[in-house]
Amino acid sequence: MELVEKLSILSAAAKYDVSCSSSGSNRKNKPGGLGNAAASGICHSWSQDGRCISLLKILQTNYCVYDCAYCVNRVSNDLPRATFTPEEVADLTINFYRRNYIEGLFLSSAIWPNPNQTMEALLRTVKLLRNQHRFNGYIHVKAIPGADWRLIAETGTLVDRMSVNIELPTSESLKLLAPQKKRDNILQPMKLIGSQIVETQEERKRSRKVPSFVPAGQSTQLIIGATPDTDLRILQLAESLYRQVHLKRVYYSAYVPVSTNPRLPALAAPPLHREHRLYQADWLLRFYGFEAKELLNEANPNFHLQLDPKSDWALRNLHMFPLEVNKADYRFLLRVPGIGVRSAQRIITARRFHSLDFTDLQKMGVVMKRARYFLTCKGKYYGQVPYREETIKEQLLAQPKGKENFTQLSLFSDFDNQYPVQDAISSITGEL
Repeated sequence: MELVEKLSILSAAAKYDVSCSSSGSNRKNKPGGLGNAAASGICHSWSQDGRCISLLKILQTNYCVYDCAYCVNRVSNDLPRATFTPEEVADLTINFYRRNYIEGLFLSSAIWPNPNQTMEALLRTVKLLRNQHRFNGYIHVKAIPGADWRLIAETGTLVDRMSVNIELPTSESLKLLAPQKKRDNILQPMKLIGSQIVETQEERKRSRKVPSFVPAGQSTQLIIGATPDTDLRILQLAESLYRQVHLKRVYYSAYVPVSTNPRLPALAAPPLHREHRLYQADWLLRFYGFEAKELLNEANPNFHLQLDPKSDWALRNLHMFPLEVNKADYRFLLRVPGIGVRSAQRIITARRFHSLDFTDLQKMGVVMKRARYFLTCKGKYYGQVPYREETIKEQLLAQPKGKENFTQLSLFSDFDNQYPVQDAISSITGEL
């Protein structure tokens, strides 16, 4: 098979894996080496459907022994199959990098013929790049559940980021759609990678000669909408992964119907709106001090699709508002809809010098169309509607139809007919 044909097959097979962010690594070039990964992460772009396109994103092989109902590469699916040799992947990466087509490699694989041999192939590829080609650019590799820990650990010393995809949030979901996979086999390498990262970071504080281990951290991916799991269950899992295995990121991927199967839901389109709400909630967990149990509960197990998670939470806790912006502490300012991390920091800094009013908040970037219902400035309330849940909710939901703020920004977007830029950026970053 021609290399171009392999590339076509194995790049298409990798497009549903979204956990490929490249930020956080600081691997520097060495004398005689090629490339580096900046501390702020390599630059990467996104296609209109939100997929990362700046990394060479491929599978080592799409032959697979598993038959997961939701996966395009499952063994029972009739599609062209191919396998890269480690030499082919290394040559492709170097040649694309030198042509400035890519700035790093995202390498995953289906399981073939078993976890150990699959992990060995990934390790050989990374070794070729690092040791033979002296490539110092960004590399993200999937750790294969069930593979020998020694193979995963050696790979971790050579790459910037590793990930182990959970895919489905519960054992029941795995039993339904991926019965050959076991939850413990997936979580075990995540725990080992997480503990090794922490241990290495501590050792490197004492000696910089200690080799780094997955310096950009580990991530995982959860598929949304393929099973009946609620947002509450998904968010609780993400929260526990951040706390217990020191995960860098959880990626949420709306289930894309790639085949028909009686075990799969009949969806007309991927649940992108639900995916967006989970990304917003994930942001609240990591940077705003929220807990999953605050945002959702058994009575309300799924996010409101028309209200962002922070506004929804604030409406259910109106007794905590309105806050006086000139007195509230940083922790509570972060809980006001429309005030992000940077706005809260600016407020804390600015009010050391003078009391803030409505105009000051606008200049600081506070999204007043949401924040005005939950704040007072110098004792004055600017909500302009009675302070009741129903009236405020009605105002927050009064958005122009067909212009929901969760769309992907484009270089060619007609901003004159879009939401304000601040809202569009917020819809991508998750900052609320």
